[in-house]
Amino acid sequence: MINEKLQEAFNDQINKELYSEYLYLAMKMYFQEHNLQGFVNWFDVQVQEEHAHAMGMINYLNDRGGKVDLRAIETPIVEGSTPLEIFEHVLRHEEFVTLRINHLIDVAEEVRDRAAIGLLDWYIKEQVEEEATVGGVLATLRLIGEDKKALLMLDKDLAARTFTPPVIG
Repeated sequence: MINEKLQEAFNDQINKELYSEYLYLAMKMYFQEHNLQGFVNWFDVQVQEEHAHAMGMINYLNDRGGKVDLRAIETPIVEGSTPLEIFEHVLRHEEFVTLRINHLIDVAEEVRDRAAIGLLDWYIKEQVEEEATVGGVLATLRLIGEDKKALLMLDKDLAARTFTPPVIG
């Protein structure tokens, strides 16, 4: 059976992961409206990844005999009106998620739950990858500046991204 404090922390993080899915869906809609289909694809993959992250935690709680408490998801607010500004928002959000995962590990360490710590190690590695990926797109967007042809080339590159279901844990 999982510790109640840790169960609460997992439920809070599940809500954050589902919010991330919802936020990236809203960002996907921004790019859909601007007919940048590569960006749409990039965010579609993000939506799927965030859903998988939440499900990994839900499955973990279930496996440990815990109770999953699905909570209301806040309405996402997309900050920015350009691809650069939106990706700056994505990076801030991913940094926030990293802080939240670190908090979850702190709780797991406090209650001495080694199984949870082992699971969460995967999430920390995933956050390093997420921040690096977003940072790469941001660097390219900064380099592009106002060059619309270069933006369309990046859009074409982002169309190649695919979702690979993660093996969590």
